[in-house]
Amino acid sequence: MLVETLDNSTQKLVLIDTIQRLGLAYHFNYEIENSIQNIFYLSQNSEDNDEYNLYVAALRFRLARQQGNYMSSDVFKQFTNHDGKFKENHTNDVQGLLSLYEAAHMRVHDEEILEEALIFTTTHLESVIPNLSNSLKVQVTEALSHPIRKTIPRVGARKYIYIYENIGTHNDLLLKFAKLDFNMLQKLHLKELNELTSWWKDLDCANKFPYAKDRLVEAYFWTVGIYFEPQYSRSRSMITKVVKMNSIIDDTYDAYATFDELVLFTDAIQRWDEGAMDSLPTYLRSIYQGLLDVFNEMEEVLAKEGKADRIYYAKKEMKKLVAAYFKEAQWLNANYIPKCEEYMKNGVVTSTGTMYGIISLVVMEEIITKEAFEWLANEPLILRAASTICRLMDDMADHEVSITI
Repeated sequence: MLVETLDNSTQKLVLIDTIQRLGLAYHFNYEIENSIQNIFYLSQNSEDNDEYNLYVAALRFRLARQQGNYMSSDVFKQFTNHDGKFKENHTNDVQGLLSLYEAAHMRVHDEEILEEALIFTTTHLESVIPNLSNSLKVQVTEALSHPIRKTIPRVGARKYIYIYENIGTHNDLLLKFAKLDFNMLQKLHLKELNELTSWWKDLDCANKFPYAKDRLVEAYFWTVGIYFEPQYSRSRSMITKVVKMNSIIDDTYDAYATFDELVLFTDAIQRWDEGAMDSLPTYLRSIYQGLLDVFNEMEEVLAKEGKADRIYYAKKEMKKLVAAYFKEAQWLNANYIPKCEEYMKNGVVTSTGTMYGIISLVVMEEIITKEAFEWLANEPLILRAASTICRLMDDMADHEVSITI
């Protein structure tokens, strides 16, 4: 279907969007990449009558940007009045509004037309919900709650399978494929989670560290958000183990260990040597050994593939993260309130963005260059910005919890 349908046709755009939203795109990465590159090229170099169709123009824009192509938001000027407001005649085009709404979430800084588009579409979509057919009502309600850009792929696929099934023009073959694929992947994910649960029980964390959060499923689900595809099964398992060990360490620094114990543990992490366990209390030895075991397992697997050098970056980020946790402990111990800038500089690290970003690359089977690791380890602006958002969101959530206690 993908190969036979003409590029830049409405049918091709809808087909690609449907395949992506059903969670099937990983089967057609090459075909979709080629098609969208052609669509992007044709849109920049030809006159197309469909450009005056809001639904098609917005869909083309979103697909191009999702694939990393910068299509100018000026394509939407034709749908606005001289004052920059969107024309009121579009309020009756629900599919067009929905398409523009999703496209508006691909905006970047200072794109005022897309800011206006988001306000315009949100306002009118909310107002028409009571008058929509059940199928379209479900689509609009779900989009307003969880736009594509902000949806975890697997969750979005599960919901869209239901939505697509209730669209009268759905393709039966594509729908059947989506259901089979979803069930196949779900079975694989359950198998992985079962194995991780056994690992977690063997650690006996509930008894050894009763103060630590017991959220294995949540940690695994987070890794599925990074990559859900079957070829990343090993990666999900390894990342989940790192996430859980770090979760215990974080809780230990935040809510349990004495400052003197943290001094010893921080020093042991920086040394990264089993001999360092001798100076630790019994419960910290268990944490330390568990962390070393996870990283040793990772290193053994990577060594078999000639990628053992990657583990250097993983250990380096783990040490950096623990040092940042200790910095917070030092502030607390000294009754010191850091300035906002000082706190956020450390908070970018404790948000774990760099740490988990590095780990995600370390355990991948693809070839990852040294330059890629160095770029990420140096905290590029995009990573610092994302980490800042994560840090602030986490702090606000913690504050809300503390108020209710």
